[in-house]
Amino acid sequence: MSCKIDPALHRERKPEWIKVRLPSDPVFWSTKGLIDDLKLHTVCEEAQCPNRWECWSGGTATFMIAGDRCTRACGFCAVKTAKPFALEADEPQRVAEATKRLGLKHVVITAVARDDVADGGALHFAQTVEATRAANPGIVIEILVPDFNGKDDALEVCMASDPDVFNHNLETVERLTGLVRSRAKYGRSLEVLQKAKAIAASRGARVATKSGLMLGLGETEDEVLVAMDDLLEHGVTVLTMGQYLRPSAKHLPVVEYVHPDQFVRLKEVAESKGFEHVASGPLVRSSYHAADFNPVTK
Repeated sequence: MSCKIDPALHRERKPEWIKVRLPSDPVFWSTKGLIDDLKLHTVCEEAQCPNRWECWSGGTATFMIAGDRCTRACGFCAVKTAKPFALEADEPQRVAEATKRLGLKHVVITAVARDDVADGGALHFAQTVEATRAANPGIVIEILVPDFNGKDDALEVCMASDPDVFNHNLETVERLTGLVRSRAKYGRSLEVLQKAKAIAASRGARVATKSGLMLGLGETEDEVLVAMDDLLEHGVTVLTMGQYLRPSAKHLPVVEYVHPDQFVRLKEVAESKGFEHVASGPLVRSSYHAADFNPVTK
């Protein structure tokens, strides 16, 4: 598998705890082969996730729908920014087939930002969720969505498919949002999370809401704690925290490598504040070990 990380960054001195295990399990290659065969994109590859070796070796992947070209240019993200291609009408069925072949009990479906489409790709999300559930009754479906530019009608369309987990990342603290996230707004993200839960409730459904933070971009601990409180106030029950890793020299620099002990301590603080499930560590990403949280049993 090719790696897009800038070679110059390999010369940067990283701490001992930033290590990635290379693939040795044959399941890794069979998973990759299946994804290639069905012509699917994964955030594992496009976002250069450091855990893709582990996840693919376990037979799971986070599917990225709506293409591999994003309409935004966030300062942290490895996904390329370019004019997107048209949405593929058969993609929902291909994702559903992949989850069936892999025998997944929990799947994460995410997408690039599609500001070129009126609904931001909300209907495409809904169709993918519906196709996946039809092919795999009982599967837990988690969606990791953009903010749909804050359009309530788009969020209504997306939530009509009744996902089990609704994930939208805050990514960083309020002060750094303008620097880190292109076009995104801190308050808007909180509102999207809150409204998603309210829409589900109005439909007589339950949805767990989830969000993630990257650390090491220059935030203070107090700002992280405020972000936790803001998420809780907007109904979020699941939190992920991980180390920001710079994809290339063109992206935002790492200000700090946060020690694993600090991640452990922040996890304890988050749990004490009331989050139902917290994943926190240097290599934790939004969908890392996503199945560890089962909303059906909560």
